[in-house]
Amino acid sequence: MPSLFDPIQLGAIKAPNRILMAPMTRARGTRDHLPTPIMADYYAQRASAGLIISEAIGINQLGLGWPYATGIWSRDQIAGWRNVTDAVHERGGRIIAQLWQMGRVVHPDFLGGRQPVSASATVAPNHAHTYDGKKPYERARPLSIDEIDEVVEDFRRAALNAIDAGFDGIQLHASNGYLIDQFLRDSANFRDDRYGGTIENRVRFLKETARTVADAIGADRVGVRLSPNGETQGVRDSDPLPLFTKALEALSAIGVAHVELREPPIDGTFGVGEVNPLARHLRSAFKGPLILNSDFDATRAQAELDAGIGDAVAFGRPFIANPDFPRRVAEGLPLAKDDAQKWFTQGTEGYLDYNNWG
Repeated sequence: MPSLFDPIQLGAIKAPNRILMAPMTRARGTRDHLPTPIMADYYAQRASAGLIISEAIGINQLGLGWPYATGIWSRDQIAGWRNVTDAVHERGGRIIAQLWQMGRVVHPDFLGGRQPVSASATVAPNHAHTYDGKKPYERARPLSIDEIDEVVEDFRRAALNAIDAGFDGIQLHASNGYLIDQFLRDSANFRDDRYGGTIENRVRFLKETARTVADAIGADRVGVRLSPNGETQGVRDSDPLPLFTKALEALSAIGVAHVELREPPIDGTFGVGEVNPLARHLRSAFKGPLILNSDFDATRAQAELDAGIGDAVAFGRPFIANPDFPRRVAEGLPLAKDDAQKWFTQGTEGYLDYNNWG
């Protein structure tokens, strides 16, 4: 079985190791959703990852509802991300853009008072983070068929923009209770048209988006992220195994380069699964590389590779405080601890001040 330090072909990308950097929102952009110079430094510091999956990047204003998050729909945003990708490539790294449409998890404050959109007329639980503090989410309106087509086109355009910005590929964010996930799972999708009801119908939006993006930039540069085994932001499914089996079979038929499964264990330290991770049951449904994610240390990660459950592992929090995380794992060095209070400070503190390699 492969080691974490063996190379792996992820579609068009040859990764030198199987220790990938997971996407993590860090809120270091501007109010205009522009990437900033410190983001180039941050990602370049972590270029030794087999592959960097960027923080979530908004495909349009309608789908972006996180303070200081970035977008990729304007020329200035593309230019800002080009600075980031150039910095990563200069260090010998590889980076793909995670493309984001948040759906109902967007507060009207980000939309000039307009109503957010979703698969159905539902309200996300808890509160949104806004520039004026936390506020309750508001009811979303269901997208029309024509509007669904427009969102698919927005994903296509964003994927082309990502390639223009120098990314090596993209990842569709189809997990964590955001728009594609709101279509997938039956707690948020109550439609009675061709996008709702049956599993085949609920998978349709994901399938159409993945195929459209693959046609635009090549399937070998497209990845997808899913979160099968539990609730996130009020989105869950009553019978996840057949749903995600169908989703993975559809993605395999399209030929996407890789799929990442974010599945916290039942006793997880950052989110908890409602059932044990389903990756071992879903493995046969997808013919390409399967990336595992959530609450892994190096020992558990290697065990999953040894068992043939996954082909690579994406690590999140360890990369925050350990920019040279792969080297530390390889040499058995101690890991620094990140400070959750500094995850979203907007500055260099908790972002660029973990230069702890020697």
